Amino acid sequence: MALTRDRNTPCRIGDEFSYPVEASTIIYAGALVALNAAGNAVPGSTATTLKAVGRAENQVSNNPGAAGDKRVNIRRGVFKFLNSGTDAITAANLLTTCYIVDDVTVAATNGTNTRSAAGKVIDIEADGVWVEIR
Repeated sequence: MALTRDRNTPCRIGDEFSYPVEASTIIYAGALVALNAAGNAVPGSTATTLKAVGRAENQVSNNPGAAGDKRVNIRRGVFKFLNSGTDAITAANLLTTCYIVDDVTVAATNGTNTRSAAGKVIDIEADGVWVEIR
């Protein structure tokens, strides 16, 4: 139904969220976090069904626990993760998609269709890769 008067539409800045944590899962503060096919937060890992959502703002242990028993706070933005030693991101990868290896490491390629997208490579430094997760 279209508006016929003013509406106070709720908003968020769009960089802080909270997601339910998968059963029997621990997510560490600072980890690259993704959602699995069920929509639950998991640490980044080599898998094809994950959707990167951001960096964990706190440690959450849902172990033991059923899916959704606990939630993890996530921040979206640009974060420095480790560069893969075997599939390194280089200057040629700037402003392209990089891929999740684990909860702290990203790689240049999808590893022959075994990795999910992490985000966009924004910068590369000797000690890591700046990745934009939006």
